[in-house]
Amino acid sequence: MSDRLSLVFAALADPIRRDIVARLSTGDATVGQLAEPHQVSTQAISKHLKVLENAGLVSSARDAQRRPRHLQAEVFDLMTAWIERYRAQAEERFSRLDEVLAELEDRPSAQDRPRAQDRPRAQGAAS
Repeated sequence: MSDRLSLVFAALADPIRRDIVARLSTGDATVGQLAEPHQVSTQAISKHLKVLENAGLVSSARDAQRRPRHLQAEVFDLMTAWIERYRAQAEERFSRLDEVLAELEDRPSAQDRPRAQDRPRAQGAAS
């Protein structure tokens, strides 16, 4: 996987990493703070953070002895643009389907149409 969008979606495929992103959306946090709600080691959280950093979702800074992690929210613009393109296409297809269904509802059904033997015959027609 080399493109950034693939890296981002792959990084977010894991529920712990999504939890980390959710936590970081409320503010910066250290590895220890991010590990608190999970039943995993800080080393495991560090590995998850590495994946998120490689995808560009998270960055780290130095604050004395702490290394708080920060969410890079602009990456969501990339995801939103990609999702929006396909959402718009799907919505357009559903709109066309609605038009076709509305046309079909306006047409008389086969049961409502007079059958050939029920139609009045033209004068002079052979019987």
